[in-house]
Amino acid sequence: MKTIRLKAGKERSLLRRHPWVFDGAIERGRADAGETVRVESAEGRFLAWGAYAPSSRIRVRIWSFDEAERIDAAFFERRLRAAVALRERLAIDSDGVRLVHGESDGLPGLVVDRYGQTLVAQFGSSGAERHKATIADALLRVTGLRRLYERSDASVRALEGLPPATGWLRGDGPTECTIHENGWRLSLDVAEGHKTGYYLDQRDSRRACAELTRRFGLGEVLNCYSYTGGFTVAALAGGARHVTSIDSSGPALQRAQRNVALNGFDAARCTFWDADVNASLRALLAEGRRFDAIVLDPPKLAPSAAHVERAARAYKDVNRLGFKLLQPGGVLFTYSCSGAVGVELFQKIVASAAHEAGVDAVILARHGGAPDHPTGLAFPEGEYLKGLVLWRRA
Repeated sequence: MKTIRLKAGKERSLLRRHPWVFDGAIERGRADAGETVRVESAEGRFLAWGAYAPSSRIRVRIWSFDEAERIDAAFFERRLRAAVALRERLAIDSDGVRLVHGESDGLPGLVVDRYGQTLVAQFGSSGAERHKATIADALLRVTGLRRLYERSDASVRALEGLPPATGWLRGDGPTECTIHENGWRLSLDVAEGHKTGYYLDQRDSRRACAELTRRFGLGEVLNCYSYTGGFTVAALAGGARHVTSIDSSGPALQRAQRNVALNGFDAARCTFWDADVNASLRALLAEGRRFDAIVLDPPKLAPSAAHVERAARAYKDVNRLGFKLLQPGGVLFTYSCSGAVGVELFQKIVASAAHEAGVDAVILARHGGAPDHPTGLAFPEGEYLKGLVLWRRA
């Protein structure tokens, strides 16, 4: 077993059970990509077992802090069974569920989503990649399913020195699925689109959108960065009179239209724009349009801390435009999925946007990822999604 020796004082984060070791913390030692290594303090004290990544700044991702544990097939099956058992206890009202959420489930770099009878996995680290076959077999045993599709095409793979990889790992067949969520039917294609095909982390936010649309009687709704129309369906289910959905992806909008039809809603209650969101918001302002509810759910604008300043400006601009388009008494649902933008900073950005728009607003609710996307207590970096539900004073 190869050993990684840390510099003096660099063991503190591991003693707090943080699952990453950065390259600058290492005094000596190296290994092959994904190889299991023993991590020791400068004094030679055992700290953890981890997977080595020679190309990444996160040089070691921790598998276990238990010196007696062995990183073998039995280890992966135990971790997967524990992750799946947690989701079963949560009793989620959907057959679209995140079964494994990386570091927070003790499986760094691994994401597994279930869409009905199909599993989709992303192997985003050297360690997960090295054990891919073992993990794939264990997933089928643990879930009892037969189909596993790989969507290892996220940009994080490049940081690990890994090429993108997609396709069936186990089983085969059509890649299009229909899931049930909050009483609705939603279609997706696991071979296409963002993440593993859908944004399961926003499940509870979509339900809240439907509920508030109903309670507040929100008639005219604007859904920005609408993707495949999850919030569009939610608003219609809540009784919205009309929903305008804007996205720069034509295929995503086509699927959004399909999802509207799948739930039996009248197509006349919807308008779909294949366009840039910011340009569209400015055009709507120029026309004098106003909306009772607006959803702002942009893609990740700050992939790392180095991008936070630029992302803050972008978040501020789109929220400022959103506030200007919001009717007095209206509700703004605004989100950030940039992990580098913390909860407090996001609120400050949105508050500044409201001030510049001349709008007085109050927070009705704070949103985060759905409970099948847990955050490890010692791993705050895992809390990437945050949202605010804001009511504009009349």
